[in-house]
Amino acid sequence: MYRSGAATTYRGGMPTDSGDSVVTLDQVPCWSDSDFRYSYENEDPGFQNLHFPDPLTAASEGENGGNGMVSKFPMDREINSKIYLWMGNPWNLEVDAVVNSTNENLDEAHSSPGLHAAAGPGLAEECSTLGGCRTGMAKVTNAYDLPARRVIHTVGPKYAVKYHTAAENALSHCYRSCLELLIDNGLRSIAMGCIYTEAKNYPREPAAHVAIRTVRRFFEKQKDKIHAVVFCTTTSSDTEIYKRLLPLYFPRDKLEEEMAVSKLPADVGDENGETVIDERKIRIQPLPNLKKAASRPPQTSTDLADSNISLARRFVARHTFLSPFKSYIRDSSYLESYLDPAFMSLIKDPDQRRREQWEKSAQARNGWSFAKMLGYGDIGSPPLSAAEEYSLHSRYLAKANSLNLSDIAEMKIVYRGGVDSEGRPVMVVVGAHFLLRCLDLERFVLYIVKEFEPLIQKPYTIVYFHSTASLQIQPDLGWMKRLEQILGRKHQRNLHAIYILHPTFGLKTAILGLQMLVDNVVWKKVVYVDLLLQLFKYVPREQLTIPDFVFQHDIEVNGGKGLLVDPRTKYVYTRP
Repeated sequence: MYRSGAATTYRGGMPTDSGDSVVTLDQVPCWSDSDFRYSYENEDPGFQNLHFPDPLTAASEGENGGNGMVSKFPMDREINSKIYLWMGNPWNLEVDAVVNSTNENLDEAHSSPGLHAAAGPGLAEECSTLGGCRTGMAKVTNAYDLPARRVIHTVGPKYAVKYHTAAENALSHCYRSCLELLIDNGLRSIAMGCIYTEAKNYPREPAAHVAIRTVRRFFEKQKDKIHAVVFCTTTSSDTEIYKRLLPLYFPRDKLEEEMAVSKLPADVGDENGETVIDERKIRIQPLPNLKKAASRPPQTSTDLADSNISLARRFVARHTFLSPFKSYIRDSSYLESYLDPAFMSLIKDPDQRRREQWEKSAQARNGWSFAKMLGYGDIGSPPLSAAEEYSLHSRYLAKANSLNLSDIAEMKIVYRGGVDSEGRPVMVVVGAHFLLRCLDLERFVLYIVKEFEPLIQKPYTIVYFHSTASLQIQPDLGWMKRLEQILGRKHQRNLHAIYILHPTFGLKTAILGLQMLVDNVVWKKVVYVDLLLQLFKYVPREQLTIPDFVFQHDIEVNGGKGLLVDPRTKYVYTRP
């Protein structure tokens, strides 16, 4: 599927100075090629959004049903014929321009690894004369010893969860600036590596979404001026990400277009691919009396009374977002048509909306005070939006990755198992090890987030051993609700089942409370298992590490019904 440089011809019959082969564009597979197709047939139809679970942008099932919805990125064969995906360094390609991801000073040390060595010393000398480059912008130089004609240098943003939107828009501007420079310099083909570098901590998959959709939006406006865009990857993980995401933005047939409707994020940006925040929009309606005013001959500002001029200046000063209309208001005698109340009508003020949310939250907390009295905890907090869940999860994950949580791991409350009978990964939870009085709950949550993160990206299963756990104090429903909010919607969507071994009446009552008061989706997936033998039908014995007391408890509770357990090897035999 991907052709390496070693199998290609040299430019002019000679290799490059770096010893790498030159790859011509006709040797790179086009996106529309049939052998360059990502297979969806192997995916579980019950889990439509396995690979695109970003909570910041993932739509709910009700919003992304896929039935009767029009794709935001319809199939376009002309655009698809100009898209390429290649695994290798972009500067080995014989194209008009290659992209170099660098820093504000255009330093060689911070540029794409290997680029300067392949281009020769002349590239660094020219970069030193450019005066640097701002984040999100791009500058162009000669390519020197590279097969390309030009090198376009751009500065990707640093990533922080707190400034997610700013980083996303800056990254989008990087790609758009490179494409604009390509056209401005009369060039028609470009090879683009991953501008989002690991050194700047940008998450790979969200960044790939930004890159691909920005190129798609640019093509929709300028496809006649660009002959080819090659997405270049250097790692297998990045390659797999692009193989999954390209069909969403560049569908090659109606099937991919229909599947993209259910898999595309809810927020795919504006007409340029940038993220839009409603609260930062200029909420102005079209000029209601524009046609009426345009039908009258304009008058000079000298015809305006002094009082009207003063009024116009005060109006513009107070509404700085109307600066494009300054000269028009100053030169028009029909000021009253622009002061029409309909023109200044706004959507609900963001501060007012937040205030209402706080009031609802306060009412919810007061309304559920009875639940607190019963010991259920704070279960009346309002639900979080997708963006709030993503931000909350990202903060916890970042903190968890920065801490040493080995003390929590040694308690063996939560640990990885093997796979269930259908190949889904298993997470094991041992209730008896949950010693609430000896446990720092905040650190425990951080450990859960860290351990669950690789599993919840795709369907997975939880096995919970409740054996003798009724003797321990368990967390309340409010804590469980908070934990689910932190794990996010991908946990809710990809969780296949929770198998609970040796459930008690009290536990079943708590589960019923969770179904009614916390989350009806997740806790409806609970499967009660009374015998170990029953559990092994769902998860094979060899895929589980089971504590000794669970075997003993199974014999005591069930009287050995159906099972014989070897206390030395822990091997389970079926009773004849």
